[in-house]
Amino acid sequence: MTDPIGNNTFPYFTEEHEMLRDTLRRFIADKVIPNGDGWEKDGFVPRDILREMGSLGLLGMRYPPEFGGAGLDTIANAIFAEELGRSTYGGFAVTVLVHTDMASTHLFHSGTDEQKQRWMPGITAGELITAVAMTEAGAGSDLASMRTTATKVAGGYQLNGSKMFITNGVHADLYFVAAKTGEPGRNRNITMFAVEKGAQGFTVARELEKHGWWSSDTAELAFDDCFVPDGNVIGQEGRGFYALVGNLQNERIVLGAQSCGESLKAIELTLEWVKQREAFGASLWEKQAIRQRLSERLAQVEAARALVFNTAWRDANGEEVVKEVSMIKALCGDLVNKVMYDCLQFHGGTGYMRGTPVERMARDARVQSIGGGATELMFEEIAKRI
Repeated sequence: MTDPIGNNTFPYFTEEHEMLRDTLRRFIADKVIPNGDGWEKDGFVPRDILREMGSLGLLGMRYPPEFGGAGLDTIANAIFAEELGRSTYGGFAVTVLVHTDMASTHLFHSGTDEQKQRWMPGITAGELITAVAMTEAGAGSDLASMRTTATKVAGGYQLNGSKMFITNGVHADLYFVAAKTGEPGRNRNITMFAVEKGAQGFTVARELEKHGWWSSDTAELAFDDCFVPDGNVIGQEGRGFYALVGNLQNERIVLGAQSCGESLKAIELTLEWVKQREAFGASLWEKQAIRQRLSERLAQVEAARALVFNTAWRDANGEEVVKEVSMIKALCGDLVNKVMYDCLQFHGGTGYMRGTPVERMARDARVQSIGGGATELMFEEIAKRI
């Protein structure tokens, strides 16, 4: 199973990495492509699909086998995200990636042995779907401005506040919630809590409608004296800010890889289109401006992929890559939007019609320069380190 483009490998790809890619391509071809349009209409990915991914060992690339994971490395994570991006359904991709690489990672990296034994097997099996709740209406990238509070009471904490734009917010079973445990105001005294669906005082306030990512459920969450027992504190009290920031390193690698996968698939679809679509007595591919622009975009995407996978390799080897992951997020988030603009343009009126992959992909890509760290913020992160 090969694509005409985007199959370049790297010296550190192993046979195991290639087997993972083949497994994902078969799964996407058999299970995602035939059903994705229905998920877009329903507004979420069905639980049985996530369970099936769990049964194939796809919901815990970097988690050890004792928890049902594959015990692989950051490179495998990047391959995983890139192939999800190739699916053409961004909502499906982010539903999975939030669960595997943005939410459950808090439990794995900061949870106690008891907490991991309690929840990790269900997470890797697709029985427990997770979400991470840190963003608020007035506090996105600026974590110190969050207003949700956690007040110590007998046996636990009471959470009060709300969270906005939470992916998997409607259908998740376990939410990793960030709340202030110190004095109000701008400070980093944040603690992470595991809040289970059905907890008293916790409600899904409303389901949100989005510009893209239609098959990903997104919600506003409300906490009204929501009791969370001491046993559900994730990590050290007051150290949640650093856990959130640390997790962004992995998150930005997978978001960059997802963007690359989306870009490569859009270019592939557009190449097929322009080579068979005729105008003025010749195919669109015969127009120099079109073939040169697509060639330019492909060169840019391959360069971005090289940065993504080299950074993944360095991370797998324990190197500090904060600057590089910020570069990945800024570069790939903007590039995928440029690619989608050109690909939709070259599809002409067909590309503007609902139901065509390139129209959906263009909508889905827009958030890639926003979520996980806006491009402008990423450039500030880079500037601090040069």
